[in-house]
Amino acid sequence: MSIYDAIKADHDTHRALLKKIAETTGDSEERRAAWSEFFNDVKSHAAAEEETFYSKLMSKTWGQDAARHSVEEHAELDDLMEELHEMDMSSSGWLNKFNTLRHEYEHHMEEEEKDVFGRAREVIPEEEIEGYGERFKARKSEELGLVEKKRADHLED
Repeated sequence: MSIYDAIKADHDTHRALLKKIAETTGDSEERRAAWSEFFNDVKSHAAAEEETFYSKLMSKTWGQDAARHSVEEHAELDDLMEELHEMDMSSSGWLNKFNTLRHEYEHHMEEEEKDVFGRAREVIPEEEIEGYGERFKARKSEELGLVEKKRADHLED
């Protein structure tokens, strides 16, 4: 599986989870479960993406701007997710912030798939990125186990 296919597969999962969360109401078990899955998967996805795909893209002059832009968006999305994680899910404020996150993240995924992947394919030869799909998935698995530790470390800072 190519790095592009691996990232796109995650994006498809994230889109489905965003839709599922939007269809839930209040502080329900269904919303909590979908949010928890989304929160952990997106955090591990973003870290693995930055460490495999974006680090490779940044090594190429023509990919640096696209990679930096996406990494900045990751930070903004992460801030929104952290705020949501601490809020009361049954409040109207939670739903408003969630809708903002959904809009921003769907835009981010579309931009990655259309613009960033296109740029990456131009500047990274296929043989140079071969095996990165597996590296991404392995790194994501490691990151999944680190989500809570990283959050605790971040809160201590």
